[in-house]
Amino acid sequence: MLFSRVASQLAKRAAPGQLRSFSSSSVQMEVKKLGVIGAGQMGLGIALVAAQRAKVPVTLVDTSQASIDKGLKFASKLLEKDIAKERITAEEAAQVRERLTTTTNVEDLGDVDFVIEAVPEIPDLKFKIFAQLAKVCPPHAILATNTSSISITKIAAATTTDPTDLSAASRVVSCHFMNPVPVQKGVEIISGLQTSPETLETAIEFCKRMGKIPSKSADSPGFLANRILMPYINEAIICLETGVGGKEDIDSIMKNGTNVPMGPLQLADFIGLDTCLAIMKVLHGETGDSKYRPSILLQKMVDAGWMGKKSGKGFYDY
Repeated sequence: MLFSRVASQLAKRAAPGQLRSFSSSSVQMEVKKLGVIGAGQMGLGIALVAAQRAKVPVTLVDTSQASIDKGLKFASKLLEKDIAKERITAEEAAQVRERLTTTTNVEDLGDVDFVIEAVPEIPDLKFKIFAQLAKVCPPHAILATNTSSISITKIAAATTTDPTDLSAASRVVSCHFMNPVPVQKGVEIISGLQTSPETLETAIEFCKRMGKIPSKSADSPGFLANRILMPYINEAIICLETGVGGKEDIDSIMKNGTNVPMGPLQLADFIGLDTCLAIMKVLHGETGDSKYRPSILLQKMVDAGWMGKKSGKGFYDY
């Protein structure tokens, strides 16, 4: 009975055939203004690329003014670098800056068409944010998460206390950008059980406007990128932990033997060891498979506050 009611609500919003096909551009919604929650490395990167490539006004939200100031300073540094390399003009950089506005109040997202959450991989934190967004954002706004491992279906469910009410849950989708956002082209688009075809198509097309190459993934722990990448990094840490090889040798053999730009331990430092640990815990907890057990050394390093490049110390010193 519940499934019948949910299917009925979906059918009312989509024309015949739209529930079966996600390729028709006729179901996408135009995005005129973007909101981004989280002024860290990922959130700032998403906001900057959207303002520069998609040329849309962006409202960047963070609870910390210090984080916002740090993010804007980094954005200016990236824009100056682009000017120096003649990728953009000084006038174009000024226009990008004008498209970026900041706030510490999530209620300032009341006029956006699309919002992307980019906060740490803490399920309860994301659930709380999406419950807020469902109340604050306009009823047409797409509610996207940049989660790299948490179930989109669970995040969508946080937008309502009534599982038969799809008014907000159907607008939830994942746009998992790769790090660093200004450089990496790939983005994973993941639908939850409740996600509508219109939401999926709008997310795909907006990411294309940002100059990204979207790939679709099922709502499964870790999705595609981290389901493959994180066990690789975790196994490299276990090799270091058990003395199979030193950190330089582990990174060297992977760089010079498989032609990757950086070794797994250096990459872990760049991603953030706390982020790597959080994703491995989700993979392990959601699947119950012991092959996803986080390395003991990874947990110890996070406990020590050695988060990688962002803290100045990880497997290497920065």
